[in-house]
Amino acid sequence: MAQDDVLDDVLVVTGGGRGIGAATALLAAGRGYRVAVNYRSDRTSAEAVVDRIRAAGGTALAVRADVSHTAGVAELFDTVDRELGVLTALVNNAGTLEKQCRLDELDEDRLNRIWAANITGPFLCAAAAVRRMSTRYGGRGGAIVNVGSAASRLGSPNEYVDYAASKGALDSMTTGLSLEVAAEGIRVNAVRPGLIHTGIHALGGEPGRVDRVGPNLPMGRGGQPEEIAEAILYLLSPAASYITGAFLDAAGGR
Repeated sequence: MAQDDVLDDVLVVTGGGRGIGAATALLAAGRGYRVAVNYRSDRTSAEAVVDRIRAAGGTALAVRADVSHTAGVAELFDTVDRELGVLTALVNNAGTLEKQCRLDELDEDRLNRIWAANITGPFLCAAAAVRRMSTRYGGRGGAIVNVGSAASRLGSPNEYVDYAASKGALDSMTTGLSLEVAAEGIRVNAVRPGLIHTGIHALGGEPGRVDRVGPNLPMGRGGQPEEIAEAILYLLSPAASYITGAFLDAAGGR
């Protein structure tokens, strides 16, 4: 791909086939980003997002990769280098949770799955992005937005203490990395959603959780993925050019 053919903004969205990731990919493409829609197993959903982007005149591709492993991360970012051009933005959105339970009911295998998806993956992807975007490595800068959770503040007792703790680790990474690369042209921020209408709640065994809890929130409802996408795109954009190490809580006042 010739450099003259590369648009200015190239974005990777991990877990981009559904929910917040899909909404982010669609909104970003509408604002001129060339978008890599990463997925681990749901090819149909990821390709549907790409089809919508292309139908609207945008540029996107679906990339299968398990970003909780070094090999998968290398495959994802090498594909982006080859097919889309110079990376300028990363949204660390991929993550998971499991069936609601107390901490004393957790086992090692579950913890390892949660840590791999919610901590290891974002760390590995951020490292790959920094190596491409940092002026230290000859890059031209960029922005990273980590999709955290209000659970990091609330702890999710009797539900997902492990998930909340993993998102607390992501908060710490956001702060530390933002300070490491602030002078290298990279901004690192996080959006912390609250109860959002996505399929992730079915993984916890309660697909109707947002409908149950939403009316009790200060704003009286759960959020939509598109609302979180707007917050993410703001932090990626030049409008947030002097913002790094920040947390934008999008939780309806929770």
